[in-house]
Amino acid sequence: MVLVACQWQGSGFASVVRALCKSRSAQRDASGRAECDRLRAGLSALSGTITQNLTPVFHGALMFLVCGEALFDIFTRADNGGALNRLGFDAIAGGSPFNVAIGLRRQGVEAAFFAGLSTDYLGRRLRAVLEQETVNTGHLIEFDAPTTLAMVAVGSDGSPTYSFRGDGCADRQLRLEHLPELDEQVRGIHVGSFSLVVQPIADTLLALVARESATRLISLDPNVRLNPAPDIQRWRTQIASFAEHAHLIKVSDEDLHLLYPDSNPQTIAEGWLGKRTQLVIVTRGTQGASVFTRQHGTWSVPAKTVVTADTVGAGDTFQAALLTFLSERRLDTPQGLSMLSKETLNDMLNFAVGAAALTCTKVGPDLPYRHQLGDKA
Repeated sequence: MVLVACQWQGSGFASVVRALCKSRSAQRDASGRAECDRLRAGLSALSGTITQNLTPVFHGALMFLVCGEALFDIFTRADNGGALNRLGFDAIAGGSPFNVAIGLRRQGVEAAFFAGLSTDYLGRRLRAVLEQETVNTGHLIEFDAPTTLAMVAVGSDGSPTYSFRGDGCADRQLRLEHLPELDEQVRGIHVGSFSLVVQPIADTLLALVARESATRLISLDPNVRLNPAPDIQRWRTQIASFAEHAHLIKVSDEDLHLLYPDSNPQTIAEGWLGKRTQLVIVTRGTQGASVFTRQHGTWSVPAKTVVTADTVGAGDTFQAALLTFLSERRLDTPQGLSMLSKETLNDMLNFAVGAAALTCTKVGPDLPYRHQLGDKA
């Protein structure tokens, strides 16, 4: 994000931060950059203290454009009153890209959502959620088509399995003619999940990242869901195509096993790093996360120990935290990724692991706010 005054801030402290951190001398000098980090941390801490669960509204800030599906996750309630012919459900707005957009806003980073939404009641509810979370809705396209539903069963270990009702639904309907013209306000683009595979949205998003990857950060999370798109070879082909344009790839070890059961993660990561990609991060659930880099090799960080309610939304929280970390340091560009030191990368991994762990303590995709993640990313 850009350091700018929030609605609740006076002109004093924020103006000083802006002036210092925009100066060329501060950017060149190591001590100046460190001071910027401390001031940003202070501004972030002030944000958490004053707003609590409110998300700060930044005027003129740069943003991420998050692209993909929006749907409702349908959870079955355990208590059916003893009647076998009756089921109770809880419906929660979701979809991996939808969650990432909200996660960014809750962590104080401007985000817009490019998606197809239904004109039905559920589609209107999805729009209302985005507006409530202050996600920019200027790139939403409405369709007279149903809203996708994902039936979610949570296992004893908290891991979800999904069954989708999505053929012909609104979030798949984006076509090339719907592609937005982006201005300099859009800092980066994030794409992921089954929108990479189902048509016509898959071709639309691929055209978008191909068009923009020379000048904007492209972030990719395959987030494989075989139920809406069961052709595993189709997934491999599409991910390979998107990876050619991605600077940052985050993928779970489960997804890698599904996609490439006969290859180890390092082999896959090195293949991606041989092209445009600069960072590959593999999440490993209770085993933490690993990073693969061009400059600094590979290493892992452990998971945080928490009492897990379920893991729904943990990967999306991790993704949003990665982008937040980069944004707070003005490193959310292709050039910025190449400037990351090993120490800073390690801090980024730990920040994202901690954010994901917090989500695991709650039921459903309840993504954390910035002030819950500490004073400094």
